[in-house]
Amino acid sequence: MGKAYFASDFHLGVPSYGESLAREKKIVRWLEHIEADCDTLFLMGDVFDFWYEYTTVVPKYYTRLLGKLASMTDAGIKIYFFKGNHDMWTFEYLQKEVGLEVIDEELVTTINGTTLYLHHGDALWKGEASYKFIRKVFRSRWAIWLFHRLHPNFGIGLAKYLSVSSRKKNSIKDELDIPLEKEYQYQFALDHSTRNTIDYYIFGHRHKPLDVLIGDKARLINLGDWISKYTYAVLENTNVTLHTYND
Repeated sequence: MGKAYFASDFHLGVPSYGESLAREKKIVRWLEHIEADCDTLFLMGDVFDFWYEYTTVVPKYYTRLLGKLASMTDAGIKIYFFKGNHDMWTFEYLQKEVGLEVIDEELVTTINGTTLYLHHGDALWKGEASYKFIRKVFRSRWAIWLFHRLHPNFGIGLAKYLSVSSRKKNSIKDELDIPLEKEYQYQFALDHSTRNTIDYYIFGHRHKPLDVLIGDKARLINLGDWISKYTYAVLENTNVTLHTYND
């Protein structure tokens, strides 16, 4: 029986072309490392620091990663791509050309008798009404239609600038030593688990590797990132564990 793998927050495209390319090559080496026993791969959001598909134009980078993912799906490996807050504007290219199944929000699934609640993690923020409003606007048909009117040279350049600015601002929050009981993902899982039977809550977004008990049984896993931590999770049999990739 094969394993399920989980990773998030590659943020390919920043901070520079050279550093992003080196990180992309490392991710591909990791995919080659896990490919032999991987049944299912969950990419849990913010794979790209920015992504947008025009009708006939997509970002010109990430050839190595997209080619590797396509070869894995061609070989029968199921790959899920969760929309993050940086790469929400994917429409059909990744599905048709790479073979990924794109997930808009959460996915609740059972593997090997283990029930998983999967989500990028950004929409779980308690409070932050302004963030939720902006997220809703950016995901609206009107925002997509308006952005689509921009020439790719201008539109993608502008979006990359805004994406980097947002990431720099939020990275300050990500590095704060927030007590566990105040972590919004922990609060969400603790509340949700009182009404639902979930074995593992698995999130990205926070760039902060976590593996903590929720209530009496469930566990919360945060996948960290591939900017500096290179962490991922593995479901083998009925257990999910966090690992660090060192090559």
